[in-house]
Formats: sequence, C-alpha cells, structure tokens
Amino acid sequence: MRAQRSIRLRRSAAAEVLMQETELNLELSQAGAETLLKTNPFGTSPTVLQQTSTYFDTLGRDLSKRGLSLRIRQSGNERVQTVKAGDGTAAGPFIRDEWERPVTGDKPVLDDPQIGALLAGAAPRLVPLFEVQVRRHRWNVTSSEATVEVSLDLGKIVAADRESPVCEIELEKKAGTPAALFELARKVDLVAPARLGVLSKAERGYRLLGPAPGAVKAKPAPLTPHMSAATAFVQIAAESLKQFRLNEMALTWSRDAEVLHQARVSLRRLRSLFSICKPLLLDSRFDRFREELRWLAAETGRARNIDVMLSRATNEELIARLQAAREDAYRALNTSLSSVRVRSLMIDLVEWFSIDDRRADTSSKVVHAELVRDFASVALNRLRKKVVKGGRNLIDADDEARHRLRIAAKKLRYAAEFFELLYLSKTQVKRHHRFTTVLAGLQDQLGNLNDLAVASDMFSELGLSGAVGTEDLFGMDEKARLLRRAAKAHDAFANTKRFW
Repeated sequence: MRAQRSIRLRRSAAAEVLMQETELNLELSQAGAETLLKTNPFGTSPTVLQQTSTYFDTLGRDLSKRGLSLRIRQSGNERVQTVKAGDGTAAGPFIRDEWERPVTGDKPVLDDPQIGALLAGAAPRLVPLFEVQVRRHRWNVTSSEATVEVSLDLGKIVAADRESPVCEIELEKKAGTPAALFELARKVDLVAPARLGVLSKAERGYRLLGPAPGAVKAKPAPLTPHMSAATAFVQIAAESLKQFRLNEMALTWSRDAEVLHQARVSLRRLRSLFSICKPLLLDSRFDRFREELRWLAAETGRARNIDVMLSRATNEELIARLQAAREDAYRALNTSLSSVRVRSLMIDLVEWFSIDDRRADTSSKVVHAELVRDFASVALNRLRKKVVKGGRNLIDADDEARHRLRIAAKKLRYAAEFFELLYLSKTQVKRHHRFTTVLAGLQDQLGNLNDLAVASDMFSELGLSGAVGTEDLFGMDEKARLLRRAAKAHDAFANTKRFW
C-alpha cells in the first residue's frame, strides 16, 4: 500500500537524525501527466531533476525476501544511498524504516553497524539488478494546514532486456496533517485522472525480473496476537485493497478470467472484513463505503458470469455468442473501473484506513483497544455457529436460505484466512488447514447450487433463454444430487474441530 508512513534516518556530518515521513502515490497516464504539467495547478514552476536509481540485491533476491531494498540514486553530481526495511507490525502496513547517507561512488557503502546487521551476510553478494530512470518535476505546495512536496516522475524502469514506463506522482507531507495529502490527491484527480498507486518502484523493478504478472491472490496480513483489533483491521484492509488494485491494473490490458476472479475475491474480502469488524467502525461513512463496494462488486458480475458459462459451454454456437458478450462485458467493466467514482473510492478508503480518527468516535476507544486475538475468537465463534445452524435443514431449505448459508460460509472462510497468523501452534496449524479445507468443500457445493438457482436469470440477462446448449451448463437436472453433496459437506464441516 503506497499511502505510507516511514521512519527515515538521515546521516548528517554530526549524527543521524530521526525523521518521520508520510507519502501517497498516484498513477497517471502519459496524457494525464502532460495535462498536469500544462495546467500546473500547484501555483509555482517546478524544479526539474534527472534521476537514475540503481537497485542492488543478491542474485537470489535475499533482500527482497526480507522486505528490504537498497538503492543508490544519482541526481547531477550527488549520490544518495537508501536502505528501506518494511515493518508490518507497528502502526499498520504503511510503516517502514529508512536509512539514507551520501556516497561518492556507484557501489553500496555498508560500514554502518546497524545496516551491516540488517543485511546479515548478503552484503558481499550484492549486485545491481535494475535501474529507475526518471525526469522528476518537483513542487512545494503550502496551504494553511500543511506543506506537501509534490514529485511527478516520468521515465522508465529497466531490468535486463525488459522495461516498464513510470508515470506517477508522489505526495510527501513535510509539515501539517496527513489529510492534506488526500485533499491534494483529489485536486490532482480533477486535472488528470489519478489512480491509487500500490507498488513502489522497487517492487515494480522486481516484478520485471520475474514472469509476466498475472492474477494476484490474497496474502495473509502480518498480524500478531498482541496487536489491537483496530490495527489488525487496517492491516487486513490494506492487503485486500492492494490485491484489488493489482488485479484491476492487470484488467486494463488482460481479459484473463482468473484476474477478474481475484479482483472479485479482494472485494468480497473487503466487504466481509467490514461486516466482521463493524463494531470497530463507528463512523458515518461506513455505510457509504459498504454500499460503494457492493456496487463495484456488482459491476464485475456480468463479465464473471460469462466467464463461468464459457468454462462449461461445449456448443460452438453458444460459445461464439458468449465470447461476443464477454468482450462487451469486459469493455463496460473497464469503463467503470476507470471512472471517477472508482478512483475516488480508492483514495477515500485509503484515507479512512490510514487516519485513525476517521474510523471511530471517542465512544469506541475501549473496543479499539481490544486485542485482535480476543476479537478474532469471538468473531470466529459467531460465524461458525451461524454456518452450523444455517445448514441443518439444507436439503429442505429454499434457494434464498441456501444463498444466505453460502454467504455466511464465505465470511467464515475469509475470517479464518484473516486471522490465520494468530494461531500458530502445531496443533492449531493442522486444525486450521483441516478447517479451511472442509469449509472450502462446503463452499464449492453451495456455489454449484447457487449457480443452478440463478442460471435462468443469467441466461435471460444475456438474451440466451432457451438457446441451444444452455441446458447443459449447470446440470439443470442434477439438483437432487447437488443437494445431497452439499448436505454431506455440511455434516463434515459441523464435525470439524475449531483451530482457535
């Protein structure tokens, strides 16, 4: 997540000085950057610098695996070495330590004991892996409440024989409140469409060194048992939002069904997190965010439904009709994703996640201080009871009741994934694996039943009612068999031990 607060240690001639930095990154199109430079909404002429940053690591990417990056940035005759270390256990996923020092050459200088300990044996094997070459336009913007350094970077990242364009704007708070960054971000978006940036230049460089990025799956947030429930909410929300943005970025050039699926997963995770953590979210904007996420998830539904049908279709005429409808659906989806509504939602959510006083009033301080493991155990118990109770008469229940059970099972599975790192004893790890495996099996069966229940509406929406081949897509005559499988899966789940 690139709305980030980082601790920076600057080396001066006398001593290292501790400073705190708050940043927000936005991605622009080339046309948007040109418009921004032409209109220049920042009031003064920019300072223009040519910068080349060389990133070092071992061939085995030891630093990257530890959450570290090391670069030497040259601007004119000045060279500055920077080491950054991620720390997801402090005040959220935007914290990291940063050490800077001037250097005279193109090789890292690692004579500081703290840096030497941080790199722990990797130093002798460091080699340059990629470069970031940018032309930086820099402004200092001052308002009554804050001073913000604005940097527009245009250039490229070069790794071996591959390269990727850079067109982004970085807002760094020098003084005042963090809210000023988000106000300025909205001002930028009015001039040039700006999307939330979730990858650092270092992360983008490492991605160039590997295979072409595809669908991005959810990663566990770095929770610890002694973390507050409120802080855990921020950690999980940030991971889910980053997963969405990475898959959303891929959807601008890809028609990969798995990319869309993972984008939908990230939205479902966010919506489930909102539901699970509602007691922590005593804020007037909660309902608005929940409704906006529901709308965004619905915007992805048509294309996803067509992908599901195509994966099952065998009739050539039906496949041709579905492929044409799929292209239209993805085109409409990309229009929605590039809209000011979605861009604003991403910025608003990050502001909400990042600034504590935007998420709660004073009456919720006790709830916010609750340890996440205590909160998680209560939430998991509540969700489990709902799934056990909801499936007792699964075969005789109506479609709507089975739909509610499917949603409850999905929330429970996401909660089990959210809080996985809080339960790490050998027994808990084994039980967690068993629990989530059995729960996934129940979800699959309920998903098949739901596909069957909504198939008629899906065909009608696409103008395919009665079309040849549709009768075989969802096993329309197999409902009884699906019900028996679902009931068996529910029994297995109800008899599975809890991991918490």
